[in-house]
Parts: sequence; C-alpha cells; structure tokens
Amino acid sequence: MKKKFLYTLLLTSIIGYSQIKLITKNGKVTFEASVPAFEEVKAKNESVTCVLNTENGEIAALALTKGFRFKIALMEEHFNENYIESDKYPKATFKGKIENFDYTKVGATFKEYTIKGKLEMHGKTKDISIIAKLKKTEAGLEIDSNFLVNTDDFDIEIPSVVSKKVSKKVNVILDFLLK
Repeated sequence: MKKKFLYTLLLTSIIGYSQIKLITKNGKVTFEASVPAFEEVKAKNESVTCVLNTENGEIAALALTKGFRFKIALMEEHFNENYIESDKYPKATFKGKIENFDYTKVGATFKEYTIKGKLEMHGKTKDISIIAKLKKTEAGLEIDSNFLVNTDDFDIEIPSVVSKKVSKKVNVILDFLLK
C-alpha cells in the first residue's frame, strides 16, 4: 500500500514538473489595413492556436484564414475569395523562437522580448522579427504584440479599383493567453 502511494506520488510530481509546453486554442489575431477617410478594413480571428516550449522558447502559431471575421460580410467574402484565397491557402503559420527566453524569469509585469521566425501565408514564407510583451498571470502566460506585415511580401494583390482604400501595410495585433 505504501509503495503504491509513493509510486503514485512520484508519477504525479514528475508529470506536473515535466510540463514544458503552454498552449492556447483561442488566441486572438486582429489585422487592420484601413486607410484614413475610407471604410474600416479590419478583421479578428479568435480561434488561433499557439504553442510555446517553455524550456527553449520555441513558439508556433496557426490561424485558419476563414476564421477572420469582418463587420461587413462582403468584405469577408472578398478577403477569402480575392485577396487571401482561403480555399487555396487555408492557413497562416508562424514558427520561431523567443530570443533570450527564460520562463523562470518572466514576471507579473510585461517585459519585451524579440521573437524571430518564419511567417507563412498565401503560399509565401518570410523571415520576420517582432517585439512581443510577455507576463505571467494567475490565468497563464500572456503574449501581446503589434507589428506590420506588407502584402507585397506574400504576393497578396490588391485590385487597382480599391488600392487607395486598402493599405498594403497591414497592422497585426496578437493577444494570446497560454496555459
């Protein structure tokens, strides 16, 4: 009986200690390609998956392109059919590493980290480097970032008829809570 209890206790502590991956399946990615004086071009995807290896800072994220929601249904349709071509390119992915990452040193206030990796979208891959803020909370690890992506880098064509209404420089906002 004592041996069984000790084995159970040992196994439980090993499993609890060895958890090195944090994950979310409901991360938020918002993008905006609005141009002043024209209609807002903005969408949000609230079902983005992100995984972080806390031992080495490797991070990966996946967003299904059809998961982005716009205020105007016609914009969403044009985004999926004409711009991002969601049937042909159903996902956007990022794989990279947080530089100088030490999970034990992430505190309760935001600290900036550089994340470098490869963003793949619309059939193209680009090396990117972004600044992200990380902090630990009772709910998990928060990761927030705000950066620009150029549509030309991913061969996303903006038709000339709307080229003055849609920016080629797209502001991307990440909001992840990993557990």
